[in-house]
Amino acid sequence: MSRIAYVNGLYVPHAEAAVHIEDRGYQFGDGVYEVCEVYGGHLVDATRHLARLARSLSELRIRAPMSDAALRQIMREVVRRNRVRDGMVYIQVTRGVARRDHVFPSSDVAPAVVMTARAADFAKADRQAGEGVAVITVPENRWDRVDIKTVGLLPNVLAKQQAKESGAREAWFVTSDGLVTEGGSTNAWIVTGEGRLVTRPATRGILRGITREVVCEVAARQGVPLEERPFSVPEALAAREAFITAATTLVMPVVRIDGHMVGDGRPGPVTRALRSHFHEATELVAV
Repeated sequence: MSRIAYVNGLYVPHAEAAVHIEDRGYQFGDGVYEVCEVYGGHLVDATRHLARLARSLSELRIRAPMSDAALRQIMREVVRRNRVRDGMVYIQVTRGVARRDHVFPSSDVAPAVVMTARAADFAKADRQAGEGVAVITVPENRWDRVDIKTVGLLPNVLAKQQAKESGAREAWFVTSDGLVTEGGSTNAWIVTGEGRLVTRPATRGILRGITREVVCEVAARQGVPLEERPFSVPEALAAREAFITAATTLVMPVVRIDGHMVGDGRPGPVTRALRSHFHEATELVAV
């Protein structure tokens, strides 16, 4: 079955989908995006994703392209047309199409909206979670507003490519004082020797991950103590467990950091439990 994309009011074959060459997302990275999980034919935490989308738009002073209800309807329709039961729906909103100029275009320029959906092999992801993944560390070199989910991801792309070439799944950004911020496309976590869950506070230094929020709630339900604070690379290497979170990975165990084994080199019980109970704390809306 050919895939279908939504582009500025039209549902078109994915292979033919296109945006104007002067779309500001293409020329300036002047746009934002969201990735929402589809699980068992349900949108996962769409309310939180759309709230974060609205915040990102507001921070960049891009007006909302339509109501949340309309966005939800298009999300459901894109998922249905692509017959995705387990996978992802991608939403992108840019400032729109206008003559190339660094300053904002006039207020009558409409934001541009693109949505796509694709299936994912959750069984394969579960197998990978059963083994765990490796991460590397790279210097933090991004702008200081990574709390806005913009399409300007070149540092992330380079970090993820470096991770791939090193045989790792993810790269963790590390500040000049040796503290982990987050991954190229994930939030970073450790479990201390005392069994405490640690992740950096969701301030301007990291993206406020939706999966991160859910994991905090799951941890509270399970009575796992949580500390929202920065942690260092040596602390991560000495941790009992480590993992990453994102809509594309859920809770994914990390068993090696820069080639060094974490804990006993296998996914730990806290990480496994958080992954196992993850969807119990999510909002599930049938497509």
